[in-house]
Amino acid sequence: MGHRALVAYERTDGQYTLHYSHWGAANLKLKHRISAETPFGGDDTDSKWAKQLLAELADGLEAEAVDGYLADEDRPSTVVEPKLRATGLTLDEIVADHLDYLHHEAFFVVSPTFEVTAYRTLWFGLQYDSETVEQGETVGNGALATVRWYDGEPVGDGHLQGQFAALKDVVGDMLDKGVFTPSTARQYLKRKLAERVGDRQELLIPTGESPFEKASLSKP
Repeated sequence: MGHRALVAYERTDGQYTLHYSHWGAANLKLKHRISAETPFGGDDTDSKWAKQLLAELADGLEAEAVDGYLADEDRPSTVVEPKLRATGLTLDEIVADHLDYLHHEAFFVVSPTFEVTAYRTLWFGLQYDSETVEQGETVGNGALATVRWYDGEPVGDGHLQGQFAALKDVVGDMLDKGVFTPSTARQYLKRKLAERVGDRQELLIPTGESPFEKASLSKP
């Protein structure tokens, strides 16, 4: 199935181009594989074509032009697909309208100086945790959490995912018992997740009004 991720590269106008990576979420490895020398995470450190393409994308190159740009290229494989999914997006639009919190396991944001921020996705859907929930939205329905790093490895990433799975199991039970409504279940998930993440990590939650919400603001 892969370890699917979305990658957003910042353009010169502050908006973003959006790309897909089929294996990039595995151990969040893309954080260290994307660089000025390997813009799309490949092993080729002489990737002039990748540097030129990314520079043109940063200046607003459209998707149709990218197809022609890559048509005759004999390119080595890269971890991130050079062909973009969309361009001219804000981060708010990406996390609310493009990021699938069930199927995309991670999200990476790449600055113009190739500072890479890795986010783990946490899906709020409860259809696998509650007998009364038949279906949960996947796009825009979840949270993004950064992870701590030590010696190039993510620290506590698996622990946070395990804690969140246990939290969803409890919330699903409370829904089935009538203690929570769908709305109060979501608020409880947000509050407890923010408490567990604490101040050591960044937690972002898309909302219907202002897509990027600091989860700490939702604490009572």
